[in-house]
Amino acid sequence: MMHDVSLPRVPVLDSEMAYREAGRADGPVALFLHGNPTSSYIWRNIIPLVADVAHCVAPDLVGFGQSGKPDIAYRFEDHVRYLDAFIEKMGIKSAYLVAQDWGSGLALHLAARRPDFVRGLAFMEFIRPIPTWEEFLQNSADREIFRKFRTPGEGERLILEGNVFVESVLPGAVHRKLSDGEMAVYRAPFATPASRRPTWRFPNELPIAGEPADVYATIQKAHEALSLSNYPKLLFAGDPGALVPPAVAEDFAKRLHNCRLIKLGTGLHYLQEDHPEIIGETVAEFIAEIEAGSVVV
Repeated sequence: MMHDVSLPRVPVLDSEMAYREAGRADGPVALFLHGNPTSSYIWRNIIPLVADVAHCVAPDLVGFGQSGKPDIAYRFEDHVRYLDAFIEKMGIKSAYLVAQDWGSGLALHLAARRPDFVRGLAFMEFIRPIPTWEEFLQNSADREIFRKFRTPGEGERLILEGNVFVESVLPGAVHRKLSDGEMAVYRAPFATPASRRPTWRFPNELPIAGEPADVYATIQKAHEALSLSNYPKLLFAGDPGALVPPAVAEDFAKRLHNCRLIKLGTGLHYLQEDHPEIIGETVAEFIAEIEAGSVVV
């Protein structure tokens, strides 16, 4: 049983992308970017809190949610192409980027290429180059699972046949228990092994120990641009977190210009499911302050 609204779609390249939209048509755009294996649905309780101060747009990445599933490799560069085309199609000239997981990889890459596009960045559980496997995730059992995801044959068996990303990784990285209705929405796009290919590709794209080389170099460049950037930033961190433990978040925020760290309390990877109110309210205040020209660092 699906408990989600039917989203509008726009033609993008050889496919179409679905999106959520809310808020003031005349306001600055807040562009919400999700990760794997979720969709714009993960922002459903956050967008209403930001809608008073911004024109909120949250696409389903290609291959995810209610967007089309073209016959592509679903590599990071593919998502970049489709997102760029979506932004152009929607006529978005500048935006506040609100991002988690692979959405943050896309946001940072976009910001590195088009610094003039970014009015501000709110991000959490973000993608960064991880120099060694030992530095990836805090729990060695979790690390081992991701190594399996990247092992030819084994990764496909777990993710394409077993739908492990949706059935285990997602609910396992939310502190509260997702309801049957919520799980039904997250399952809906991935009913068959072929439909799950986008969820398999992403863990294989994670920039770990120099591999894959192209993604590693791209994300590294995006982080170099981030470290030099002056646009306002909000970094949300959960405890214990998953990709970004509290100590990493604290250190990271300190090294950036114009960055505030918001500690959310108990949370793993999908922080939007555990802390929508504080994320939504803080992002709304952040946007309102910047638009009023009163940001104090």
